[in-house]
Formats: sequence, C-alpha cells, structure tokens
Amino acid sequence: MALFFPYRSLGRLALIAVFAWAIIGSAQAQNVPPRLFGSIEFIGGSLAALPQWVRVLDRIKGESAIYEACHRDINDCPFPAMAAWRAQIRGLEGLPRRRQMAELNRFLNRWTYRPDQENFDVEDYWATPMEFLARSGDCEDYAIIKYVSLKALGFPVEKLRIVVVRDVLRDIAHAVLAVYIDNDILIMDSLFAGVLSHKFVTFYKPQYSVNEKTRWAHIMPMISRPSGNLGVSR
Repeated sequence: MALFFPYRSLGRLALIAVFAWAIIGSAQAQNVPPRLFGSIEFIGGSLAALPQWVRVLDRIKGESAIYEACHRDINDCPFPAMAAWRAQIRGLEGLPRRRQMAELNRFLNRWTYRPDQENFDVEDYWATPMEFLARSGDCEDYAIIKYVSLKALGFPVEKLRIVVVRDVLRDIAHAVLAVYIDNDILIMDSLFAGVLSHKFVTFYKPQYSVNEKTRWAHIMPMISRPSGNLGVSR
C-alpha cells in the first residue's frame, strides 16, 4: 500500500531525539504514559498536514446520521453488511473494554483485504466505514472503521490513534489502530485476529499517529553501541 508521510525532514527530529533520550531514564521512573512501540513522539501542528485523514473525517461526519439510524432500526440500514456492523456494536455494549476490542477486531478482520488501486483506481485512498463495509479496503481502512466503532462504544478519542508504521519484516508501510488502556497500548491490526500489547509487536516502527484532535511524529531512540576493540577483525 502507499501511505502519505507528512514528515520529510526527520533529521531534525532525530537530533531532538538525542536530547529526549537523555531524559527518558528519569521519566520512566515517574507515572508517564507508555511509549508507542518504544518510540519517542512529538506533537505535530494542524491536522491539515494529513489531508487524507481530514477528508475521511469530513465524509464520516456526513455519514453519521446513517450510522445512527441504522443503529436504532435495522430496517433503516442501507445494506446488509451495514446492519451486521451495527448489530455487532449493539451486542458489545456494556461488555468489558478488552472484550469489546477483541470481538470487534475479529469481526472486522473477516472483510477481505483489497488494495486501493484495485478498489478505487488510485494509489492511496482512506475509506469511510460505509465504503469499507460495501467494498472492503486496505490496512488504514480497517483501522478507520475500528476507530469509529470504538467511539460508538464510548471509547474517548484521546485514547485512540490511527498509527502509520513501517513493517520492518515486510519492508512496507502499514497502518493499525492503537488503543491506550490500563497503562498499556493495545494494537488492533488487520493482520491478526488477536489484540496484542504494543510491547509484543516488535516489527513495527511508527512514523506518525493521529486522532481527531492531535497528530504526532515518531522516531525510534538511538541504541548506544559499545566502544573499544571487541576482538572482531575487519
């Protein structure tokens, strides 16, 4: 898939990271939020730097009345997959948060992956839930409908983030939903049925993350290397 990366001069952020890393040791001793995939993050500016996200949020707002009508009465759902989605959300109301996430992840991952080029004849397109339910989609589209679903279940948007990562195993861009809960970050991924703590997903390097209010840039901390002769010949 092709994903838009708004941070083209990460060199400056890397320099800042050197100083940020110097204070992480003391910060870890305090009650601070976990660091997403072990990264150092920086709050960005306007969401306008992510036009695909801004556009899909606007289209989701336009669809919201349809979601609500379908949720109230199955006969008002425009097509069966939409009815199934809202029935799934209704069935999860009142359950523990982690179970809601697990059931929702399994349910939505049943949709077949379809790349944007095949689906919309463009390189990169961020789909609304209705578009995803009707046509399926690629990784960020799974993350978007999971984001909207958890909002409908009462999860605060401050605890939700769409995260664009580099999958270092496959060497491709990928997107997931991160949920901040119980001093942990749980990852809802189109690639696995289970919901995993970010601590156990070691092959993703986050590039940026976003919700409706804030965007963040991410870089990985520098790993110190031992100095001196280790007895290895060149």
